[in-house]
Amino acid sequence: MNNLHVLNLSAYTSPVVSETNRENWVDFLTEDGDQYFQFLIERYSNSTTNNAIINNVARLIYGKGLSALDANKKPNEYAQMMSLFHKEDVRKMVLDRKMFGQFAIQVHYNDKHDKILKAYHIPVNLLRAEKCDKDGQITGYYYSDNWDDTKKFAPIRFNAFGYGKEKIEILFSKPYSVGMKYYAYPDYQGAVPYTLLEEEIADYLINEVQNGFSGTKVVNFNNGVPTDEQQNIISNKVLDKLTGSRGQKVIVAFNNNAESKTTVEDIPLNDAPEHYTYLSEECLRKIMLGHNITSPLLFGVASTNGFSSNAEELKNSSILFDNMVIRPFQEEILDAFDSILAFNGVALKLFFKTLQPLEFTDLENTQNAEQVAEETGTELSAHTNPLIDLGEEPQDNWVLIDEKEVDYDTDDEENKLLSKEPKQSLLSKVINLVSTGDARPNITSKQDKVIDGIKFVVRYKYVGAIASDTRIFCSQMITANKIYRKEDIQVMSNTYLGDGYTNKDGKTIGWGAKGALTFDRFLYKGGGNCYHRWNKQVYAVFEGTGLNITENTKKLAQAKAEKFGYKVVNSELVAKRPVEMPNHGFLPSNPQTKRQITR
Repeated sequence: MNNLHVLNLSAYTSPVVSETNRENWVDFLTEDGDQYFQFLIERYSNSTTNNAIINNVARLIYGKGLSALDANKKPNEYAQMMSLFHKEDVRKMVLDRKMFGQFAIQVHYNDKHDKILKAYHIPVNLLRAEKCDKDGQITGYYYSDNWDDTKKFAPIRFNAFGYGKEKIEILFSKPYSVGMKYYAYPDYQGAVPYTLLEEEIADYLINEVQNGFSGTKVVNFNNGVPTDEQQNIISNKVLDKLTGSRGQKVIVAFNNNAESKTTVEDIPLNDAPEHYTYLSEECLRKIMLGHNITSPLLFGVASTNGFSSNAEELKNSSILFDNMVIRPFQEEILDAFDSILAFNGVALKLFFKTLQPLEFTDLENTQNAEQVAEETGTELSAHTNPLIDLGEEPQDNWVLIDEKEVDYDTDDEENKLLSKEPKQSLLSKVINLVSTGDARPNITSKQDKVIDGIKFVVRYKYVGAIASDTRIFCSQMITANKIYRKEDIQVMSNTYLGDGYTNKDGKTIGWGAKGALTFDRFLYKGGGNCYHRWNKQVYAVFEGTGLNITENTKKLAQAKAEKFGYKVVNSELVAKRPVEMPNHGFLPSNPQTKRQITR
C-alpha cells in the first residue's frame, strides 16, 4: 500500500562533535549541520519556560556579586581581585555557563607575561576548540564572529590558558560530560526536546487563532495513483504548504472535473483544548525537571503537594535548590577564578553573596564564622551588625514621657513569649532591606496602644558606658543611638552577629547554650559579663490631635497613661546587666566560664 504517505514530525537530535581533516578546529553541530550553540540560543529565545528559568537561575548564581571571606585580612589581594573581574563580565560568564553548559574567559597578561592584568568575558558560542595535540591536550581555541561563514569571518587562534606566552589566552571552563572531550552538554540537555515542543505548541495555537481553527486533515487526490516519485514530490509540496505550526490554511486546487477534484477530509481530534493544555503542562514539568527545579513555587508557579503551606514548601525547596544546583555552579566558576588569581600569587576565599533570604538559609552544620558568612552571603566583619539596621529614630511628633530601666514583673503570657524562639517573618529576616538610619514610623509593636486618641509607643534603647575593652556589638549598639521594638530584638536573637570566638579546633563558640552562636539578646544583651542593659522608653504620638507639643502636653499624656494603666511587663532579667546576673550572665550549659572578661 505505497500510495498512502504518513508525514512524520521532525525528531530532535543530539549535538554532534565534528572533526574534519581540512580544518584545525572542532565543530559543535546538530545532526542537521547547524551550529549547536546557536540552536541553544534559539531554544532560549523561543521557549517561555526555558528563558525564564535560565535568566532566574543565572541571577541566583551571581547573587549580589563576588566577594571574599578574608577580604578584611587581605585588603590588597581583595582589591586586585576586584580589579581583575568586573561585575558585568562575571554576570555574562554566569549566564553563559547556565545557558551553554560552559563559559570562557579572555585572560590578558602584561608584556613580561608574569602577571595577569585583566580577565574579560568572551562569548563561548563564538569559540571552537582546537584539535588535541599528541598528548591529548587542547592547547588553543579559535574565535570567529560567524561560524557559518568562516571565509568572511576568518577564525583567529588564541592559546589556551597556560599553553603559551602570548598577551591573550583563553580559559575555557566546562564540567565533565560523559562521552564529550571538547565541549559539554548544558545541564538541561534532557529537556531540550520539550523546549522545542513548547515552541511548536505556541506557534501552532497562535496560527490557529489568527487563521481559524481546524481539525487534523486527510488530503485525497482523486485523479488516479501517480508513480512513487510523483507521490513523493506531491507529498513534499503538501508538507511544505500545510504542515507544521505555520502551515497555510487555504488550499488552491486545479481539477479537470468535479469527479477528479481534490478532497480534504477532517479527522476530528477529541478534546483538543484539553489535549493542548496537557501538552503545555507536560512541557512545563519536563523543562523544570531538566533544570533540576525543586519546586515550581521558586519561579512563581503554584503547586499542590503534601506541604502544610506554600511558605513551608518554598523554604525547604529553596534550601535544597541552593545546595544541589546553585552552589555547584558557583564552585565551578570560582575554581576558574582561583586559577587566574593563583597565577598572580593571590589566594582568597571567594564566594558569591547570596540572594537567599536569611530565613531560607540552613546554618545547622556551620562550624565557624567564615562558614556562617559563606552560607548567609553576609560578610560578618567587625563592622557588621544587622541589629543596628533594624533600629529607628524617634519621629518629630513623638514625645518621650518616660524612660527607665526595664525592671518589672512579667505575667505567664510574657514568660511564654520570652522562653520560646519567636517565629520570624520573612520581612523581619531580610534585614538588608532596611538601611541604617532610616526611621520606620509605620512599623508597630504589639506593645503599642491607643488611649483616648493618643497613641503610646514603646521602644527599647541599648545603654551603658563604652570602655577600651567593650565588645564590638555593644560599642556599635550604643554608638548607633537607635531605638528598637521588642520584636526586632527577639528576631535578631536568632541571627549570629559575628561576636563569637574561634577555639583551637577552628570552631566558633558563641554566647548561647553549649556555645551556640545565637541566644536571647533581650535577656542577655552582649552575652556573659556584659555591662550593658536595655532601657524602656515610652513615647506619646500626637499626630492628628491638633495639640501643640508642650510640657503640659507631655504631662497630659503621662496622666492618661497612668489613668488607663498602660505599662509594659518584662522579665526581671531584662533590667539587669549580665554581669549582675547569676553566673555573670553565662548560661549554665555554656563552656566559657574561663573566657577572658570583656565588657
